[in-house]
Amino acid sequence: MLKFSLHSLTIAPFSSSLATISLSFSSFPPHSASRLSFARFSFSSRYFLSLLSRGFLGECCNKSNRYTGMVEIWFWLSFLLPIPSFPKLFSFRFSVLTMASHIVGYPRVGPKRELKFALESFWDGKSSAEDLQQVAADLRASIWKQMAEAGIKYIPSNTFSYYDQVLDTTAMLGAVPPRYGWNGGEIGFDVYFSMARGNATVPAMEMTKFFDTNYHYIVPELSPEIKFSYASHKAVEEFKEAKALGVHTVPVLVGPVSYLLLSKPTKGVEKSFSLLSLIGNILPIYKEVVAELKAAGADWIQFDEPTLVKDLDAHQLQAFTHAYSELESSLSGLNVLIATYFADITAAAFKTLTSLKGVAGYTFDLVRGTKTLDLIKGGFPSGKYLFAGVVDGRNIWANDLASSLSTLEALEGIVGKDKLVVSTSCSLLHTAVDLVNETKLDKEIKSWLAFAAQKVVEVNALAKALAGQKDEAFFSANAAAQASRRSSPRVTNEAVQKAAAGLKGSDHRRATNVSARLDAQQKKLNLPVLPTTTIGSFPQTIDLRRVRREYKAKKISEEEYVKAIKKEINKVVKLQEELDIDVLVHGEPERNDMVEYFGEQLSGFAFTVNGWVQSYGSRCVKPPIIYGDVSRPKPMTVFWSSYAQSTTKRPMKGMLTGPVTILNWSFVRNDQPRSETCYQIALAIKDEVEDLERAGITVIQIDEAALREGLPLRKSEGAFYLEWAVHSFRITNCGVQDTTQIHTHMCYSHFNDIIHSIIDMDADVITIENSRSDEKLLSVFREGVKYGAGIGPGVYDIHSPRIPPTEEIADRINKMLAVLESNILWVNPDCGLKTRKYAEVKPALSNMVAAAKLLRSQLAK
Repeated sequence: MLKFSLHSLTIAPFSSSLATISLSFSSFPPHSASRLSFARFSFSSRYFLSLLSRGFLGECCNKSNRYTGMVEIWFWLSFLLPIPSFPKLFSFRFSVLTMASHIVGYPRVGPKRELKFALESFWDGKSSAEDLQQVAADLRASIWKQMAEAGIKYIPSNTFSYYDQVLDTTAMLGAVPPRYGWNGGEIGFDVYFSMARGNATVPAMEMTKFFDTNYHYIVPELSPEIKFSYASHKAVEEFKEAKALGVHTVPVLVGPVSYLLLSKPTKGVEKSFSLLSLIGNILPIYKEVVAELKAAGADWIQFDEPTLVKDLDAHQLQAFTHAYSELESSLSGLNVLIATYFADITAAAFKTLTSLKGVAGYTFDLVRGTKTLDLIKGGFPSGKYLFAGVVDGRNIWANDLASSLSTLEALEGIVGKDKLVVSTSCSLLHTAVDLVNETKLDKEIKSWLAFAAQKVVEVNALAKALAGQKDEAFFSANAAAQASRRSSPRVTNEAVQKAAAGLKGSDHRRATNVSARLDAQQKKLNLPVLPTTTIGSFPQTIDLRRVRREYKAKKISEEEYVKAIKKEINKVVKLQEELDIDVLVHGEPERNDMVEYFGEQLSGFAFTVNGWVQSYGSRCVKPPIIYGDVSRPKPMTVFWSSYAQSTTKRPMKGMLTGPVTILNWSFVRNDQPRSETCYQIALAIKDEVEDLERAGITVIQIDEAALREGLPLRKSEGAFYLEWAVHSFRITNCGVQDTTQIHTHMCYSHFNDIIHSIIDMDADVITIENSRSDEKLLSVFREGVKYGAGIGPGVYDIHSPRIPPTEEIADRINKMLAVLESNILWVNPDCGLKTRKYAEVKPALSNMVAAAKLLRSQLAK
């Protein structure tokens, strides 16, 4: 009998690649020794898999990710080496080593926003549901194939979504609010998109920020009376879809407890109602899903429970224990992975999590949750898998592979070689898709970056290194890029650093209190009671985008470009005057994005062509990359604002994006504290504010739409963030005259817990999202908070195509007047109008102005 060792085996399920086996024999028949001491042969990977399925190769793997074992295999030599002199039957022993790698989730929009364009085409009636579904299927297949070919072991499925993964869970549970008229059955696009976007007769569900990211989710609306039912089989269908393509995936579900904690009570429900009281009602649906996944062949299942990183009380932590105890029998036979991300986990939550029944492994964010390492070192449960999130899922910087490998090796000593899996810190949904599409990016800066596709490669490279198969060339290139970034002169500007250091010792408040300033501003502006305005942007038409695109491509001259933009400004100003809006905006036709536009004109920023990240639904943003110290070489907005003001006698707002929002909506350098970068941006915006004032602009809006979303998830860290964030805003406008009115705008956040910080910003007027969140903002004023500055809670939702009637808007204003003085109340939409069509904007604004005039007449009586 022949005995030999199997040295290597490569299977590529997505191609016709050959599996290659190198054989070195431990003994050989004398008659063949002179002519053969080493054999190498190849055969189809499909053939190898067929041998596996028929049992010829025995049990080559078990349910661990890394398997090293001696397997004795018997099969007919004639299948592989038809050499007549060889004996027909032989055995050999070999070791199999697979890489322990995992991806929490992956971007769904496509490398060139394929999903966005498919969605908008479908919504506009230009393509069919089948067309949309085909684009989606192609994207999913491409993602799974990419991860499989990169060598990822644990590939996620059900992380794709047509709009939002939380909304997908609402559909799975059949938790459709009654106003959408759903009568049971599988939820289709009509109901699904009505919940997300509203329709002609009913508004959309609330949308808010997902933890401290710029991603928005659709907030479930739940009540004690709600009847749950299994109404979307998407998770199972996508698992089967991947399996049919030859990819065995880990289906991902939003965990039952996090789903409830991310929900809100339906309007009118008693305050005593606890969302967690519904846990027993939704678990039967989860059990049905799990049963179908098991029947379909799933062996791992991932529950995303990110709320575990928040400050949870004992009752909330007990809900996790209860939920997974109830699910334990249903999960029998499956390996269960609980994923947490975005921050450190508390000691109490760590104890709860690692004590859950029926759970095989845990994913931790070790990028933003570095303190979690101490908890792991202090006691990790024996026999459990640790999915170590060492590759950053929320930024675009290349991983410091040497540092990550050191961390992983230390963890390996704690949890064991066969229980450590390399993973991302969170879903890669929050980063750009593929760096390969950035052909115009500076080569040195590009070498410092890694988008989602590159992070998949980094994960596998770390897993291979941990398994003793380190790619020395890849690691060396990474080390060189890290050194280049640390030493590059383009990163540091001593003058900027000196100016930022000089900010210490002052709180940068305006000299006069807000009440006195408002009096001075009213004398100059002479505005009516309940003044109307908009937030900034007007619809970006196809023609307008074409003009900007052609100018950037140098297909039209600067003169032609300026002429076209001025024409658009004239149109927007004329429309606002016809609508009788009191404080105007120029519509921002020259701007591609409220952050990117400024970043393009500031030093220390770099830009991508296809670095898109999903914000919500089909809305994508292309965050700038802050790689170095920030300064303003020249004025950025003065030319356009001055021109717009010259076309009207009404006040024209100068429109700026604030330093905190620029910071939070960019990919920020990770080599210095975020606060330092924010102060640098604040100084640049301060220069712009003062130039606008000198140019005769008397109303200047400094948007801080993202101030709330940067708030750390842990309350203990919130005070420090708010201190430097609010200070940064005050720096921008501390030098203007009392008669210059400073506005700010905030959107899609929960503000009640930071209202005192908002007051501390010391803006003259704040416009703030209100309508889509059931006017929760007003409750803080009902509870007695006194706000002396101007305030404009949004009176209608601009993220829905629905046109609110005058009466509805008037009713909202009346609710505001019940808690706010009429002399400080402004009337405005929730947010900018960039994503809407003029056919929606004109009637909506007309109704808004009519409602304001109606209330003015009533107040005058």
